[in-house]
Amino acid sequence: MQHSTKNLSQLSSDIKQWGLALGFNQIGITDTHLQTAEITHQAWVEKGFHGEMDYMAKHGTKRTRPAELVPNTVRIISARLDYLPPNAVDSKSVIKDHSKAFISRYAMGRDYHKVMRNKLQKLCEKIQTELRGYQLVNFEYRVFTDSAPVLEVALAEKAGLGWRGKHTLLINKDRGSWFFLGEIYTNLPLTIDAPASNHCGTCSSCLEVCPTQAITAPYEVDARRCISYLTIELKGSVPVELRPLIGNRVYGCDDCQIYCPWNKFAEVTKETDFAIKHGLDYISLVECFGWSEEEFKRKMAGSAIYRIGYEQWLRNIAIGLGNASTSHHVINALRSRANDSSEIVRTHVTWALNQHL
Repeated sequence: MQHSTKNLSQLSSDIKQWGLALGFNQIGITDTHLQTAEITHQAWVEKGFHGEMDYMAKHGTKRTRPAELVPNTVRIISARLDYLPPNAVDSKSVIKDHSKAFISRYAMGRDYHKVMRNKLQKLCEKIQTELRGYQLVNFEYRVFTDSAPVLEVALAEKAGLGWRGKHTLLINKDRGSWFFLGEIYTNLPLTIDAPASNHCGTCSSCLEVCPTQAITAPYEVDARRCISYLTIELKGSVPVELRPLIGNRVYGCDDCQIYCPWNKFAEVTKETDFAIKHGLDYISLVECFGWSEEEFKRKMAGSAIYRIGYEQWLRNIAIGLGNASTSHHVINALRSRANDSSEIVRTHVTWALNQHL
């Protein structure tokens, strides 16, 4: 079918309005050309910086060539959804309070995968419903949100949603970086947006504050040292030399965002699904460590934290307790799991107890 430029331009504009009406904070559109990003990504993988995240390497060029992943793709609709929860206890205060468990701000409510996918699907259904009015009927699409070989940040940058910061996360000039990204791969040759320009300048805050110095150079992260990787993606034992640097961060790490000057423009989310559950913004390490597996599964059901599993949750908290101030409460909590059925947990508990000798 012959595409009308006028109709495609109007449709592109309408898609952005429909996205906002569904609760997204911004929608941008880009093409599939990622040659520069492909070179950067391949170099990163060749350095081994992806660690045990085999999925970052095993898909070949499907990650950097969208039409290989989803045939007939010519455009990507990129969506941004703010997640900073309202009324959360100040992150810096939690990190400084060694008796508390610091949890990344993105993981304190409902699992973002579910929220984003639901909204993206609704946007696609809206497009499908309205398409006949634009003399277009052959709409093919597939939605993604951190769930397939997709270069989300590179695509969002090209779509004008922000620029890739020196910490490798996307930064929006008006809203900072506390947001999720999602994509719709489509065959519709929509009108594309201008890419965002970089505004990091000479700032090096994120490089300086990273607890493990995982940001090895501007725009490059060695995941093997990153606390988010160590507490979420790494399934085995956390390297001994990195444990003291993790502090009380038991799920993810936000330091590079907390200290980014652009986040003074961040706004709290209006998405109720991201509201804080179970007091996770200021919960004690000892309390978390005392949860039974049933309690963990019940409280973390529907949360992004659920997927790391109970054993890894205990492993991470054991490290936090090892870095906590010495007290009877901390030592007794650790001793209560000295004979845990999990070897991983026992190993980290032994290390933690040794920190208090």
